[in-house]
Amino acid sequence: MVELHVLFEGYVREGDELRVGSTVGFIRDGDAAVIVDPGLVPNPASILDPLRALGVEADAITDVVFSHHHPDHTVNAALFPEARIHDVMAIYQGDLWIDRPAEGFEISPNVRLMETPGHTREDITTLVETETGITAFTHLWWTEDGPADDPYSFDRDVLRTQRERVLELAERIIPGHGAPFVPGPSTPR
Repeated sequence: MVELHVLFEGYVREGDELRVGSTVGFIRDGDAAVIVDPGLVPNPASILDPLRALGVEADAITDVVFSHHHPDHTVNAALFPEARIHDVMAIYQGDLWIDRPAEGFEISPNVRLMETPGHTREDITTLVETETGITAFTHLWWTEDGPADDPYSFDRDVLRTQRERVLELAERIIPGHGAPFVPGPSTPR
């Protein structure tokens, strides 16, 4: 049975200083132990302590997924030295680089990748099949509220198309910088 946890709930806080935290996820599916978006957090303990509370040490992580290559989603990948790293075009481990498309790639029986350009051209979504349906870790939304028009999106129509594609599949969304949510009529398209 697959397990899914949010280790750190991300945010974007503007003020005198910009504070950005990535929503960091953990998925356990059989022998696979997957971290999604180990990016900016206040300190490494923000990721490692909740992981240890689940009985998992950093060297037990088998896979790390980057939703895209912005530093706020990648800077803590080195916390997981044994993991394969996944992005839109390849798998990386040690000095090994294995080209492959992300679309449809299965990390484990219940975890697969989906190419979802929108925030960047290189975005991917991690789909997790659970007993209650599919959960999507994605940066197509920063938070439940969107933003409706992502200021970094290269093409609003592509973003909308990819959001619709994910919404056709997912019963729950874990956005790039916020709390998990169940999509509904007010979810930005």
